[in-house]
Amino acid sequence: MEALAKSKFQRYGRRKVGQVLDQIRGKDVQTAEQIVSLVPRRCAVIVQKAIHSAAANLSVKTGRKLDPAGVWIKTAFADQGPMGQLRRVQPGPQGRAMPFKRKECHLTVVVSDTK
Repeated sequence: MEALAKSKFQRYGRRKVGQVLDQIRGKDVQTAEQIVSLVPRRCAVIVQKAIHSAAANLSVKTGRKLDPAGVWIKTAFADQGPMGQLRRVQPGPQGRAMPFKRKECHLTVVVSDTK
């Protein structure tokens, strides 16, 4: 059985979150949470919350408490979110204002009780 957790509109770049997800993809939840806690990136906190949430969703879906060592991360990816809502202005040449858009991402983690 599978369960998923989504974390949308996070103020981190898709590529940087993807680098954290590459380290945990295919591992069990217990090992993945230990790895993420040691990763020196700010986005590791939202990745850890999404993993924990997906494991809890699977436990509710099956109706019994599951051992984190027996739950596997099947899929984990980050998609590009909208960049139009959080607009900023960066100074440009000759007094111009150049638009600078903040990046956002949508994080999705799918866990399964079978490998």
